[in-house]
Amino acid sequence: MPLPFLTGLRVIDLGQYLPGPHAAQLLADLGAAVVKVEPPDGDPLRRLGPTDADGMTAAYKLLNAGKTVVRLDLKSADGRAAFEALIAKADALVESYRPGVLDKLGVGRDRLRALNPRLVHASLSGWGSTGPYALRAGHDLNYMAVGGGLDSSGLPDRPMISHPPVADFASAQQTALAVAAALLGRERSGGPNGGPNGGGGCFLDLSIMETVLGWQGFQLTAAARGTMPARGEALLSGGAACYRIYRTADSRFATLSALEAKFWRGFCEAVGRPDWIARQSDPLPQTALTEELEALFASRDLAAWKALLDPVDCCFEALPTLDEVADHPHVAARGQVRRVPGPEPLVETLMGLRVDGGPPPARDPLRESDVREVLAAWA
Repeated sequence: MPLPFLTGLRVIDLGQYLPGPHAAQLLADLGAAVVKVEPPDGDPLRRLGPTDADGMTAAYKLLNAGKTVVRLDLKSADGRAAFEALIAKADALVESYRPGVLDKLGVGRDRLRALNPRLVHASLSGWGSTGPYALRAGHDLNYMAVGGGLDSSGLPDRPMISHPPVADFASAQQTALAVAAALLGRERSGGPNGGPNGGGGCFLDLSIMETVLGWQGFQLTAAARGTMPARGEALLSGGAACYRIYRTADSRFATLSALEAKFWRGFCEAVGRPDWIARQSDPLPQTALTEELEALFASRDLAAWKALLDPVDCCFEALPTLDEVADHPHVAARGQVRRVPGPEPLVETLMGLRVDGGPPPARDPLRESDVREVLAAWA
């Protein structure tokens, strides 16, 4: 069952692809009733990639589990009227259109406020609703680039693509947080600023790029001071031998993050190299020490390293393949991964939250419905 925190709240998901729908799904996990409104042809994610026998992609089913899906043509008078009827009864709207699209459909900010002064309207766009890039197309890689999420990451000779799409998922989480906070503020004060604010509702302007930008304070400060190391040379980007990914003899990988002196000492003693202990403070990048550790890890297979280092308190972890993640003993014990059996099985990752010792919130499969049924339930 979903968690009970947002029970009784009604959310309309007008998003497509990943960020908006994931934000709404998190609100559903917390107990909100989420209705996803799609155009007559459906969310394009339904068909983006290999489809199952039911005509839907696994990604679409995973991102929209826990919701009721209805289809409306907002370009038609009847579809817009039905959508407005939903808005009048909703607590929050999550949408991820480019700025101006809802205005063209006749349901822009002013119209939404007139229909429901208490509505929390979250607009998650790529660049935000203002600025020279507001109407510019983009995807995760573009937002990561402009938001500062790529320049310091990757190999010394080039940045690397992160996967899964970090900006998309992170902005979805920020959107869900903002919506939940706005709803709480509405109930406590009548408006986010302590005043009536048109009956308590508000417009939340969120940007996928700015979610990434919000993490860059350390890096931007270092760059402004002229102290930012080159890519792959900082403490946490590959410059320190104690904090790296190493290849083993069987072409598997191991992670070592022995940043604290006690963890580094434990590692060095376990591998029989106490002479390395003092070298943790070598200047960055620690090229020579890194090469020695690379040779060490390449001398044994991953199983041998697990046998040696798993018992040692040194921040060592084998890197499991995706096929191994769900069966990792800790992952399995915590119950966040749920396998949905069938001829086309799904592997669902639930919200990583447990309340008072309970399990992560479960999700029902998405349910297709008719807007009249939803309006009757929301009456």
